[in-house]
Amino acid sequence: MGNLSTPNRVQKLQMALHAKAKVEAGYRFYALYDKIYREDVLAHAYAQCRSNRGAPDVDRQDFAEVEAYGVQRWFGELALALRQETCRPDPIRRVFIPNANGKLRPLGISTLRDRVCMTAAMLVLEPIFEADLPPEQYAYRPGRNAQQAVIEVVERLHQRHTDVVDADLADYFGSIPHADLMFSLARRIVDRRVLHLIKIWLEFAVEETDHRGRKTRTTEAKDSRRGIPQGSSVSPLLANIYMRGFVLAWKKFGLERSLGSRIVTYAHDLVILCKRGKAEEALSRLREIMNKLALTVNDGKTQICAVPEGEFHFLGFTFGRMSSAIRGQAPMSMRSAKKSIRRMVEKIHALTPSRWHGKRPRSWWAEPIYGAFIDCVSIPCRSVCAETRRESRQRS
Repeated sequence: MGNLSTPNRVQKLQMALHAKAKVEAGYRFYALYDKIYREDVLAHAYAQCRSNRGAPDVDRQDFAEVEAYGVQRWFGELALALRQETCRPDPIRRVFIPNANGKLRPLGISTLRDRVCMTAAMLVLEPIFEADLPPEQYAYRPGRNAQQAVIEVVERLHQRHTDVVDADLADYFGSIPHADLMFSLARRIVDRRVLHLIKIWLEFAVEETDHRGRKTRTTEAKDSRRGIPQGSSVSPLLANIYMRGFVLAWKKFGLERSLGSRIVTYAHDLVILCKRGKAEEALSRLREIMNKLALTVNDGKTQICAVPEGEFHFLGFTFGRMSSAIRGQAPMSMRSAKKSIRRMVEKIHALTPSRWHGKRPRSWWAEPIYGAFIDCVSIPCRSVCAETRRESRQRS
């Protein structure tokens, strides 16, 4: 989150928790709740939330209001509520944002107080569960990113894992069962206060505003006992913890060895790279394991691909046979997916004054986007290219 350096005391706490979890795989942590409302932990959580510049929530409180009220006073009241176990989450405000496929996806915006509480909890819990996450998972982890996942896919393809299951899970975040998720958390956490805090975060009420400005509140997650709120500070870690169950099950059943397979996941984006002739069986076992986890494979978006004859898309890239005018051959490689390029061009177009639209530029250059190159317009305003590079770094 943000570019803030972690304070020394918080860093020492995280290192101690991670080291204990790494050395003792079966160790369960009994006293964590008091770490969450430590002054330095809350202060760092607040600074991280502030650096992310979150949108206003249902109570409309923002950082300027907190700072006018007094940050230390606000910290003290929040710490007291946590200490006395009277802190109750407010409803999240649901908004819809455009997805890559042109559809809208829901995003939950928590109140500032809840965001700080959740971020403080993640500062304490993440080092513990990070010690348990397998190397196949690349999302939302320190020192790991989408670019590394893409490199892993390319390396596996060159190692002849060329039968690929390009899988999509239907509404992954909204389908995670609370009971199974809490069981996964309790494997490491005994502190009932921490578990209770996470449980009530999973059962957020949701507030929506229709086109007439009318507000309605629902308790869908609490009623169905499923789903984690996308956009909240706890979602990335919880999503990784539950996906870990799939990766471990795949290995437990010996599928990595018998199918010559390697899993690469980034949140709910998932590919399984297998030896020749094994993809059909891999897809069948994928469905079987996901069914046991109460998750659904989206058959409409899941495909089997034999590379380099075919191609597949993953994390904004297309993998397959790429033509090369220089070498006169078609090596197996990757390129930026057309949709990724189109979205980037649209962003550049939006940042460009309308008087430049439709005019031939004086010069052209190749601007790197996600590790590939496309031609983009050289314009007097350098901020466009700076924005392009920033978006590229964020994606990676």
